[in-house]
Amino acid sequence: MQSLWNDRDAAACHNDPLALRAYTSRLLGREPSLVLHGGGNTSVKAPITNLFGEPEQVLLVKGSGWDLATITEAGFAPVRLDVLQRMAELPKLTDTDMVKAQRAATLDPGAPTPSVEAILHAIIPFAWVDHTHADAVVTVTNTPDGGRRVREIYGDRVLIVPYVMPGFILARAVYEMTRQTDWRALDGLILLNHGVFTFGDDARASYELMIKLVGQAEDYLAANGKKKSSPVKAAGAPPDALAQLARLRKAVSTARGSSMVARLDQGGDALEFASLPGVADLASRGPLTPDHVIRTKPKGMVVGQDPVASVQEYGVRYEQYFARHRTSGLSALDSAPRWAVLPGVGTITFGGSAADADIAADIVRHTRRAIQAAETLGGWMPLGEAELFEVEYWELEQAKLKKPGSPRPFQGKVAVVTGAASGIGKAVAEALHGAGAAVLGLDINPSIKTQFNQSGLAGGVCDVTDQAAVTASVEKAVGLFGGLDLLVSNAGLFTPSSALADLDEATWQKSLALNLSSHRYLLQAATPYLKLGVDPAVLIIGSKNVPAPGPGAGAYSVAKAGLTQLARVAALELAGDGIRVNVMHPHAVFDTGAWTPEVLAERARSYGVSVEEYKAKNLLKAEVTSADVAALALAMLGAPFAKTTGAQVPIDGGNDRVI
Repeated sequence: MQSLWNDRDAAACHNDPLALRAYTSRLLGREPSLVLHGGGNTSVKAPITNLFGEPEQVLLVKGSGWDLATITEAGFAPVRLDVLQRMAELPKLTDTDMVKAQRAATLDPGAPTPSVEAILHAIIPFAWVDHTHADAVVTVTNTPDGGRRVREIYGDRVLIVPYVMPGFILARAVYEMTRQTDWRALDGLILLNHGVFTFGDDARASYELMIKLVGQAEDYLAANGKKKSSPVKAAGAPPDALAQLARLRKAVSTARGSSMVARLDQGGDALEFASLPGVADLASRGPLTPDHVIRTKPKGMVVGQDPVASVQEYGVRYEQYFARHRTSGLSALDSAPRWAVLPGVGTITFGGSAADADIAADIVRHTRRAIQAAETLGGWMPLGEAELFEVEYWELEQAKLKKPGSPRPFQGKVAVVTGAASGIGKAVAEALHGAGAAVLGLDINPSIKTQFNQSGLAGGVCDVTDQAAVTASVEKAVGLFGGLDLLVSNAGLFTPSSALADLDEATWQKSLALNLSSHRYLLQAATPYLKLGVDPAVLIIGSKNVPAPGPGAGAYSVAKAGLTQLARVAALELAGDGIRVNVMHPHAVFDTGAWTPEVLAERARSYGVSVEEYKAKNLLKAEVTSADVAALALAMLGAPFAKTTGAQVPIDGGNDRVI
């Protein structure tokens, strides 16, 4: 562990305590082995001048929900220091009342809610306080004799605090333990099974003490851990691994009661962990730190021969765990696992979105390493299930669950959209992602990879007329997100106008290949996974030329008519598997790549109207945009069309020939 302190960056804060506090907090947050996804908290004590011109001492403490990796000055709440210090003297206080009191003592009503550790920060008699959940330190404490090892590492320079619940109980415990403590004789607090606190008179001192203590724990692990035996030979992925993944993801979604994204990690660490002989026991002992239980549940799941049965058995065990520890007024959370081990293959995490699954994956990645390090040190022994239950069913977490809020309509769904680099395909892919779906957009244009390159929205280059490439792309979507629920078959091309008598074979074959055959390839590749999807639906993008063809468009019109017939047959064949197949017929959608300003101007002139008049050349006199098509696509893929299959819906502003 190395200090990232930079004198020039620190000087840019101009000795402003809040700016410096944000700066060193980000230094901590940049190191994942110190804090993960909102973990840890920091503070600084500083004077302010109130409305009446009077000096007042406040604790500027990290706000709940802010991430140390990206925190700015706005992420800190100014709380009256004397109020927090007096709260520590109370013999008893519920965490709900603590949060209310801290909120009432916050000087800025627009500031975030102060951290639940604000009282503990307040009673530490130094201006600067840092708290992390450092992997190395927690790993050492998650062993049978962790307390002894901590003393062996640090001697008397740290105060060892036995595990208690975060929040008021922890603050009160430290308050009682330190009534006679000489804080100047300490470098920090080690909270067993929880983390580290350091402190100092200036920002750098507190930050670098953290780096020092964590570095000492890392050195201890390196020096005292037993050498690994020869690598375990991996079993390798079964031939039907993707189908098993999709089946597992559906079972987890069913147990959760909503769609889940699944992330499969087959990297070196994951494969090594999944191949350990005792992995079933190791994965079920508990998380690295108790706060991770909110993301990972108390235990991981080991997937057996039947993924569905594995999820059901996990659910029964979770319900038994709840029954053992429940108290009056508690409502059981869902019984779905949040991470699992595929023996010999890797680990899988589940989340209501790709981002949630990725957060769980980060936590599991650190947990795997900690487990293996602790095992070489004497054994992995995290907190017991009673303590984990306290955190999972903490009153503050229960209060969050009761807050009103609706999930996005496609939350946790997985979609593939073709022709996604521009126009209708791009609009549909982005709309689905915005509505909560994890999306793989496919296009022959290489720019798709840079256009779609964020959590839950990926791009893949694919020539949809190449059947092998289509199959590989569908498999890529399943491998990325765990399954497939929604298919938007959109890729197409309007071929040059030509009378049938003059139509050349190349144009005819090109239209059939792209506008018809490629969609069959996609349906064939996707169907096995759609059968394992959650409320699966297919949307075929047809054309106005199906019900109302025009002269000179034979190659295009015939292919699109065949595509519509393909969709009708698919609707008949797939209904028994609960897969809906519908067709949309857009027309005159001008904000696509095919309609350049020059083409629009030429077409408008041919009709003797302006460009704007030409765009609205329909019964409703309304321009149809890609966004309009995307809105209808989401409706047809979602709940409004849940009882509809085999339908053909125009979106053209009203066309007299179609009507």
